[in-house]
Amino acid sequence: MLDFVINSRTRDIGGFQVKRLLPASRQRMIGPFIFLDHMGPLTIARGASADILPHPHIGLSTVTYLFEGANVHRDSLGTRQIVRAGDLNIMTAGRGIVHSERHDREAPEMTFHGVQIWVALPEANEDDAPSFAHHPAGTLPELAEPGVRGRLLIGSAYGVTSPIEHPSRPLMIDLAIDRAGCIDLPTAIEQRGVYVASGRVRIGETEVAADQLAVLRPGATRLEGVDPARVVVIGGPAMGKRLIDWNFVASTQDRIDRARQAWLDQTFPKIPGDDQEFVPLPR
Repeated sequence: MLDFVINSRTRDIGGFQVKRLLPASRQRMIGPFIFLDHMGPLTIARGASADILPHPHIGLSTVTYLFEGANVHRDSLGTRQIVRAGDLNIMTAGRGIVHSERHDREAPEMTFHGVQIWVALPEANEDDAPSFAHHPAGTLPELAEPGVRGRLLIGSAYGVTSPIEHPSRPLMIDLAIDRAGCIDLPTAIEQRGVYVASGRVRIGETEVAADQLAVLRPGATRLEGVDPARVVVIGGPAMGKRLIDWNFVASTQDRIDRARQAWLDQTFPKIPGDDQEFVPLPR
């Protein structure tokens, strides 16, 4: 059932504020998931900016999934990809990549709402070549139970498998649960968490509200809608200790130190056509 609940903390990431759930003091990771930000809902007026400027990563995969709105991903591989609600972008940094996420200032006013998650890489894959993959909404398996609709984003569950393969073997599910709708969560997962993006659910005898992340114990777990709710289920096998420093994740301090120095020296690869702004390395 439920072990404990993590409350979100507000963080400013430059262009706008987010609700941060992971890492937390009591729970650094859930399976390979080491970072979870809830973005929005944010109203972006035509011509306004809510950009995330070019910045580097190592040792992780970023997962961007939107409930509403759209943005434009660019990276140092030369990728330019629009991600829309229901699509999933996964960018694997490996030994190093730089990316930006911007909004089309010519687009009409829109609501921007979604999550960005980091999945730590196994030690054997930390120095892999960087890569990027875009998965449109229609390629991700749909799920349906009485009072529940959803999509399997990464991993295997409920008799279906996502087209996304990842060496850390993560599980990620998006669920919309009606009031009194219920669903049993997969049990063959070593570590699991349920993030309530909106509404309220019951896990066992405990109610979990919007902007809270429930950390689950092993065993049978049923989700029930108290109010109509949108939740993201994450999980996977436990990983060894990982260090996190700014946008860098690694199993050793040496990898972190080398990445910090490379960003200071500006030897990370550049984003074609989006390399005029430099985000300073935090102290």
